[in-house]
Amino acid sequence: MTPALFFQIVTDVCLPIFAVVGFGWVLDRRFALNLETLVKINIYLLVPAFIFVRLLDTPLAGGEAARVMLCTIGVMILAGLFSAIIARALRMEPGLRKSLALASMFGNCGNFGLPLVTLAFGHEAAAVQVYVLVVMNVSTFTFGLFLANNGGGGVSRRRSLFSTLRQPSIYAVCAAGICKAAHVDVRGVTCLWQPLDILAAALVGTALLTLGVQLSQTRPAPLRAPLLSALGIRLLAAPLIAWGITHAMRFPPPVAAVLILTAGAPTAVNTALLAHEFGGNTAFATASVYYSTLLSLLTTSLNLAVLRWWIG
Repeated sequence: MTPALFFQIVTDVCLPIFAVVGFGWVLDRRFALNLETLVKINIYLLVPAFIFVRLLDTPLAGGEAARVMLCTIGVMILAGLFSAIIARALRMEPGLRKSLALASMFGNCGNFGLPLVTLAFGHEAAAVQVYVLVVMNVSTFTFGLFLANNGGGGVSRRRSLFSTLRQPSIYAVCAAGICKAAHVDVRGVTCLWQPLDILAAALVGTALLTLGVQLSQTRPAPLRAPLLSALGIRLLAAPLIAWGITHAMRFPPPVAAVLILTAGAPTAVNTALLAHEFGGNTAFATASVYYSTLLSLLTTSLNLAVLRWWIG
């Protein structure tokens, strides 16, 4: 790995992403944008449309797609175990433990990981990333909802369950699966497919702008041991876990490179939203998003440089 390769990766892959994030930051500073509205547009409209369209478009075979999803789940579980070990060692209170788990397990595979993978490896790699995004979204709005909910009573559990069932991303996955299994050609229905395709194409830019607004409105907490632990797991340990799993599962190097790169994505914005919605440690969650996103300019550049050298 040469300094020239690292500089090329920073300028060609990472800086375009952070430039769009910066536009969102500047716009919010100038016009004080409504973050909640932007998030709802992403979660309830653009992400479900993207998942539905890309699942129907991707040429990835069923068996290989299942292996990609299994690898992603494995990385999430091991990252969660690491966070639990660290939380016990540092004697964190329950709310902080859950926030640490959220920050460690759920990466920003949509508005950060998707453009990163596309710029780094091309549109073919996006077919792999779609299944990573599906797993991350479904997991975030199922297990993540229960994890973010600090209440242990039956009412809290029912609230988490109803919140999960309201997430359209889950139904987008189910609808795409049914269409594929039944061989229904939705793409032939122009009046339905064209609007969905337009919305899917709008996700990356809108999501990056939303991330910039989120960073602009974040007042990060000081960097202390719990927060440093979350950053270490998310940005450093998770790619190493992904490398071990992809090696054990014998993925082809191009597919393994996508999974390793996206495993080191910064903490997902949705984790801060879940913490806010369900009374978690919002300061810790937003600080994890803030610092991990900024540091990812360095860590993803280094990660990608090593991966490109590895796959030639």
